[in-house]
Amino acid sequence: MSDLFTEDKYEQAIIELFKNMGYDYFYAPDLTRDHTSPLLDSTLRESLVRINRGLPLEAINEALSKLKNFDTGSLLQKNTIFMDYLQNGVTVKFFVKGEEQSLIVRLIDYENKENIEAKNANDSTKENNSFYVVNQFTFLENGNNRRPDIILFINGLPLVLMELKSPTKDEVGAENAYNQIRNYMKDIPTIFYYNAICVISDLST
Repeated sequence: MSDLFTEDKYEQAIIELFKNMGYDYFYAPDLTRDHTSPLLDSTLRESLVRINRGLPLEAINEALSKLKNFDTGSLLQKNTIFMDYLQNGVTVKFFVKGEEQSLIVRLIDYENKENIEAKNANDSTKENNSFYVVNQFTFLENGNNRRPDIILFINGLPLVLMELKSPTKDEVGAENAYNQIRNYMKDIPTIFYYNAICVISDLST
């Protein structure tokens, strides 16, 4: 393997892989965003409105509030709640003209999940789900400034976090990436409320 295959080039190769699958690529420092939020807030709101066409904004706002404000509990407990939201939607209650309403706000359009293929084929149909691959995503929490290598966002939710290590450095490998993610869980735990998959790799694993 070439000594020139650095961690940066490995990162770029992974980004190209997802771009070829239809993901939109963003370099995080170029994004206008709140660095204390693990979510792509504007993308999330737009996605929920698009996926849940016809639902009142009160329902969308209540779902966003529940997504951002979990009850007390451990990181695992909060992640379990989120995974239920992800699979089954967020049950919301709100009042319309004094009458209580109860609805489910979906986070992902599972029925049209193949629309990303239509995007690759330059189909004019607007896909309901948004797929972003983002690198160098700085996140600030509890005075900690951390920047995972790559995050995959679906509808503004950081579902997959990747930590990569150079395959040409024998002293740095997948074990280091694993330890780094464990440290992230301590330093910036909020981003892991929304995490479905963690990926560590030095190309050999």
